Amino acid sequence: MFTRRILLAALAAASLSATAFAEDKMKLTVATEGAYPPYNFVAADGSLQGFDVDFANALCEKINAECTIIKQDWDGMIPALMAKKFDLIVASMGILPEREEKIDFSIPYYQSPTGLVMTKAAGAKTGADGYVDPASLEGKKIGVQRATAYETFAKQKWPKTEIVVYDSSESADLDMTGGRLDGRFDDYIVLKNGILKSDQAADFERVGNIWGEKDFGSKGEGIGIRKGEADLKAKVDKAILDMRADGTYKKINDKYFDFDIYGQ
Repeated sequence: MFTRRILLAALAAASLSATAFAEDKMKLTVATEGAYPPYNFVAADGSLQGFDVDFANALCEKINAECTIIKQDWDGMIPALMAKKFDLIVASMGILPEREEKIDFSIPYYQSPTGLVMTKAAGAKTGADGYVDPASLEGKKIGVQRATAYETFAKQKWPKTEIVVYDSSESADLDMTGGRLDGRFDDYIVLKNGILKSDQAADFERVGNIWGEKDFGSKGEGIGIRKGEADLKAKVDKAILDMRADGTYKKINDKYFDFDIYGQ
């Protein structure tokens, strides 16, 4: 009888411990765009998928959080975070000074390579520095996503080029494959998985070198966090480093890329 009471007491304690553990879990809402493959996209079954989504799920497990991942249009991403509509942005967002004035970021979780893809018919040329010759882009139409570093960079570097702005990368790709653009300027992985795999891919070519994050004044792609959430930021930063150390990051990375996108 005494042994039975000890066993029951132990079981009760274990049950209470499990309940307490569940109650200790943070409940967070994570926003991603859902229109930036292979980083984030909506699958045929309506689910959110991609590198960002897998990364967010693994991150939430590391910080002992119960997370709900939602789709949010790019333009409203930062205002919605500030308005507390969600808690984290995991959407391939570059850590730029103007964004850091509004929100905080985690340490970078990857480095984005940027490329310019043009139609071969456009006749764009590579300059002496290895990058596209701006003179060869005069009068051409190049598509970029709104409110990105790509938009700012393109308008500053190529003032005699018509920079056409889109709400999403996917919309820009549709105009490129539909013959309404001469070029696309974006994350090169996005371009490789989009227009360079389209039925019209033979008509397109990358022009010049790949740009790195520093060319845009970015520190890398980070997780957006509201200002004043220092404890959450510390947990997220630690989780990123832990994922790198224990192989979690590599497993997710290798599902989408044939190189280490984390960078230096």
